[in-house]
Amino acid sequence: MPAAVKVETPNDRDIVVTRVFSAPADLIFKCHTVPEYVQAWMLGPDGWHMPVCEIDLRVGGKYHFVWRQNDADNQFGAKGQYREIKAPEFIVHTERMYGFPGEVDGPDGEALNTLSLVEKDGKTILTATIRFANSNIRDGALATGMTDGMNMSYDRMEQFISEKLAK
Repeated sequence: MPAAVKVETPNDRDIVVTRVFSAPADLIFKCHTVPEYVQAWMLGPDGWHMPVCEIDLRVGGKYHFVWRQNDADNQFGAKGQYREIKAPEFIVHTERMYGFPGEVDGPDGEALNTLSLVEKDGKTILTATIRFANSNIRDGALATGMTDGMNMSYDRMEQFISEKLAK
């Protein structure tokens, strides 16, 4: 059975999500940076797909993702800019979610995400730290069930790696 995410709120602005993968860091890094890989796993609950996945992986480069519910008009997206990249160890980028109830406009709506990958003994510890402008926005993000969606997506990524990449 796949590992579950560990979710922590170490202060009033951050969500820290940790998960261990049975795969090397370079594969986990590629799963976050190669568009066709991202579209295969980063979907949250069943019944959604990602028709837009644009990644310009360089410092100052931007990304844009759009998720759409199958057989429905529901959709939302995320945009951001890469600030630091060191493959396959970490990525730091901004993130602004849009197109959903409770969307936060203005500068407070932008989060700073740090993805850290540490490989040890053939496994990779993924730590995603999401820093929000304040506790209200952080708590609102947690209330959406985002960490449940992350866990479902990470399960899908683990399966994608074992079936498609680890050959």
